[in-house]
Amino acid sequence: MSSQLEMVASSLYNHTVPEAWNGKAYPSLKPLASWVNDLLQRIEFLKDWINHGILSVFWISGFFFPQAFLTGTLQNFARKSVISINTISFSFKVMKESVGELTSPPSEGCYIHGLSLEGARWDPIAFQLVELLPKEL
Repeated sequence: MSSQLEMVASSLYNHTVPEAWNGKAYPSLKPLASWVNDLLQRIEFLKDWINHGILSVFWISGFFFPQAFLTGTLQNFARKSVISINTISFSFKVMKESVGELTSPPSEGCYIHGLSLEGARWDPIAFQLVELLPKEL
């Protein structure tokens, strides 16, 4: 067995993502099982986009480089409005509808989901950021 194959086997045994895979994949600190589940979700997200065209809601965390997606969204708006991309920026609105309820894309911009917060949580009843609950990350 080659040394590279031996390193892969050792990583699989230790439930970590092999270095050979890390060089070809998105950056992640997840253990192997969570990493594989995440990879499968990303593949499914991209397959849905390929098979069904523009999605109603995009999973922003599923992109390897989400900045490119966001820049593309700005470019689409700038072209549609015939204005310079340098003169526009994003505005954000938290939607009351769940991801499943958003069945068609907005007339301008895009719907996204998959953002995470650190040091706060979203309260869907008060519709605002609030402090974390005790012992919750």
